Amino acid sequence: MPSENNSTGDAGIQSGLQPVLDALTSILEPHYLLMILTPLTIIWLGAHGSLRRPASAAPAKLKKGEKRREEEKFAEGLVASDAIRYPLMLGAVLVGLYYLIQWLQDPAILNKVLRGYMTVMSVAGLGQLAGDALDLLVSLVFPTMWVGDSAKVYHIDPHRRCQYALDDESGNEMVIPSRDTPLPGCLDGWVTSEVVRSWLWEVRDLLTEEWTVRVVIYGKKLGEYEIRLNDLVRSVIAAAVALAYHFTGWTALSNLLSFAMCYFSFTLISPTSFGIGTAVLVSLFVYDVVMVFYTPYMITVAKAIDAPIKLTFETAKGASMLGLGDIIIPGMMMALALRFDLFMHYQRQIKLEPVQLLSKSVSASTDATTPENSKASTTATTGHRRIKPTFIDTRGQWGNRFWTTPFGRLSPVSGASEPAAATAFPKPYFYASLGGYAGAMVVTMVVMLVFRHGQPALLYLVPGVTGALWLTGLARGEIKDMWAYTEDGSLDTEDVVVEVDGEGKVVEGERERKETEGNSGPKDDGEDIEKERQQRTAAGLKELFVLSVTAQRVAESVS
Repeated sequence: MPSENNSTGDAGIQSGLQPVLDALTSILEPHYLLMILTPLTIIWLGAHGSLRRPASAAPAKLKKGEKRREEEKFAEGLVASDAIRYPLMLGAVLVGLYYLIQWLQDPAILNKVLRGYMTVMSVAGLGQLAGDALDLLVSLVFPTMWVGDSAKVYHIDPHRRCQYALDDESGNEMVIPSRDTPLPGCLDGWVTSEVVRSWLWEVRDLLTEEWTVRVVIYGKKLGEYEIRLNDLVRSVIAAAVALAYHFTGWTALSNLLSFAMCYFSFTLISPTSFGIGTAVLVSLFVYDVVMVFYTPYMITVAKAIDAPIKLTFETAKGASMLGLGDIIIPGMMMALALRFDLFMHYQRQIKLEPVQLLSKSVSASTDATTPENSKASTTATTGHRRIKPTFIDTRGQWGNRFWTTPFGRLSPVSGASEPAAATAFPKPYFYASLGGYAGAMVVTMVVMLVFRHGQPALLYLVPGVTGALWLTGLARGEIKDMWAYTEDGSLDTEDVVVEVDGEGKVVEGERERKETEGNSGPKDDGEDIEKERQQRTAAGLKELFVLSVTAQRVAESVS
């Protein structure tokens, strides 16, 4: 009967779905939730740590006494050939480790060697993570702006050691005498001692100023370096944690070093475009599938090696592992998506300024026999110069964003433009990739629990991340922008004249004229030091040995 057939079919479907439902329930266990949330946290932090000035923004303007930072560049920008080179290189290393383990029989010796090597290599990553964490903490305690109860934006000036607000009508600065500490909001009211208030300014200067270290031996300068107190502290933290892991081998410290290595990777390596990134991910997708399903190499090596090359989550019910490649490989593409969001944010703010272009042409008369008979004419046309908005560095802006974002809101108030532009810009592509990664991780774990076999995570992560990105571009009508976007430096032009149509839009295949503009920043302390050295040399004095530390500090009285 139909009813019996239907009930039998429903029972069959229910029994077939039961393993999937059990797997979904198991994912709610703590160690499985950590396997999803931990890589998402690493990628979110690493992607924001990789932010730098996009090609659509002009360099930040320097304030009095500031030096222009040398812009960071990726140590390795992936190119098209890496889609072939990376799988071959990783495959050779994996196969070599597998047969080395088989030959040694006991991986203890190999683990000691790898642990020592990875410990040394992870010091740089841990130092970067510790330094950025300290910068975040300092920005939270000592921001440069905050918002009061009436949505009034207050600014903290470390040079004049005061707090001020802008007058609504005139726009002039109004110094607030009652607020004479570098602390924001209610924190200022907690300090009543004048000595403590003055001491807080000193602490702020110590934590935020850069020191210039110059080493000279017998009149020859060996080096000049810019350092901060945070640089020294983070080095001590990184070395202490690395040594503690080397001698104890604790899983928690191994996970911390692995976390730091992933974070550091996002600031070092990046595909130069979405096309190259997709090609590299697809090639590694094939590599991961082959090594997990068709060879014993991947699973054997992952289980045998006890070194910070994976994240391990242990509970009373068992342990789960996640390789760092499953975080770094898709995370590079997701970090690129965040930088593309920042590029588009500034791109939308570019203004077109009319500019008059003069072109000279020389024409000869019909009876001309000498150059003197030729005629010169000048033609004037109107073009448009693209004026880029000024870039606002993300460093130090997270504390500003926290103190300028009222409770219940996700973005700063309208008067706080700096933290909004630096950290609160629209991020559709990054959020889409995060959703794709999270969904792919859930699918990976469900399949692993149903079939009780280790899964190549990239089998699911690569389609999840790349699919989410390209579908977002398709839905937003920005596929051409995604495909044209590159970080090879070709888009970073200072002054470009373009052609626009009747609607004021830039014409496709635009004619560009690049004009180099010199960046004359303020005179820095290095020039004064060099001038002093020349004066000493002219007077017959020779510097035998000099080790100087110069801290920039400008303190002005507030009237």
